[in-house]
Amino acid sequence: MALTSQPPRMPVVAVATVSFGSGDVLEGFLESVPASSADPLLVVVADNGTNDPTVAKLTAASSAHYLPLDRNLGYGGAMNEAIRSLPSDVQWVLVSNPDVVLTAGAIDALVAAGNSDSRIGAVGPAIMTDGEVYPSARAVPSLRTGIGHALFANIWLGNPWTRAYRRDSSSDTIRRDAGWLSGACVLVRKSAFEELGGFDDGYFMYFEDVDLGFRMTEAGYRNVYEPTAVVTHSGAHSTNQNSTAMIQAHHRSAQRFLSRKYSGWQLWPVRVVLSIGLAVRSAVRGRRATRH
Repeated sequence: MALTSQPPRMPVVAVATVSFGSGDVLEGFLESVPASSADPLLVVVADNGTNDPTVAKLTAASSAHYLPLDRNLGYGGAMNEAIRSLPSDVQWVLVSNPDVVLTAGAIDALVAAGNSDSRIGAVGPAIMTDGEVYPSARAVPSLRTGIGHALFANIWLGNPWTRAYRRDSSSDTIRRDAGWLSGACVLVRKSAFEELGGFDDGYFMYFEDVDLGFRMTEAGYRNVYEPTAVVTHSGAHSTNQNSTAMIQAHHRSAQRFLSRKYSGWQLWPVRVVLSIGLAVRSAVRGRRATRH
């Protein structure tokens, strides 16, 4: 009897990353992807307006799909384009920075957690930074915790607002629900992501992941932290050279999120105070960054 060959399985999990001058870290990320899953994966690299030949070469060498963008759309906007380019059969997408290295089986662990409940819209791994677990699964900031964290995080490390925002580090080793999961590396259910319209590209950088986690919860989905999946994040490589601008972008995004979350007319005095406070903090931190 002649043996019949089985058709190759179509990947149901994809990996999407955004490059912006990321040629120095992208190779390590792409090399770590195959061992992260026993199943076939689709990989797409969105090049955020740089058309970098190094990025194109690294992408081709890893059999990933290179998606050049004609301008810098920001992280959320570029990620939206990358996910739109994926086939309809894809069920899960790992959204990741290029300066991340995945451990063996990491994606499999995330997918298994996500498949345990159809209400799970996003699953986040344990993210290691400088040998420690980064607080990547946090509560959605409220006005109280947001303002308290903004004012005291750098001068009073143990303040109660920062602890409430970041959650107790003793929960780093257990699976749990979170208000939002860090966009540095998070698995999203593609159907839920599309239902919500993807990332809000009004956030050029920062808080697009906070906003997505908040909207996931509002739509009835769960954001779940899965610590058996481990990745290493080397840091914000693409923003180090322009820290003052990034500080300003962070504060603008924080103001946008909190103002949209608390949009009632009766809260306009709070929004004014919040706007002034964030502007002052941004200016102070920007001056410090310039001096250093």
